[in-house]
Amino acid sequence: FCDVPKLGAMVNAPKTKRTFCKGPKCRKHQTMRVTQQKTGKASLFAQGKRRYDKKQAGFGGQTKPVFHKKAKTTKKITLRLTCTTCKTVRLLPIKRTKHFEITEKKAKAKGPSF
Repeated sequence: FCDVPKLGAMVNAPKTKRTFCKGPKCRKHQTMRVTQQKTGKASLFAQGKRRYDKKQAGFGGQTKPVFHKKAKTTKKITLRLTCTTCKTVRLLPIKRTKHFEITEKKAKAKGPSF
């Protein structure tokens, strides 16, 4: 009914991709450089972190529940598309996968490519 491969399939993404650039200078299809988005460093001054640290301070042990019931085995992949002309960055979330690669050129129709 749908030709979506199973979760364990290898996903290949090309290093460059021609797609629409929303930047005010471009507003047309441009060549984008593709990288994988990484999680940023957690701030010590975010409100939740300040509240948690204040509650943890002093005697009394662990005050908030520690999460143990992890259900997911994968994370969603987010591609970071950077325009080669105006350097505008666009984030493109794709599906969940265990194996992800950014390859030199497009894949040979084995699994999806984005």
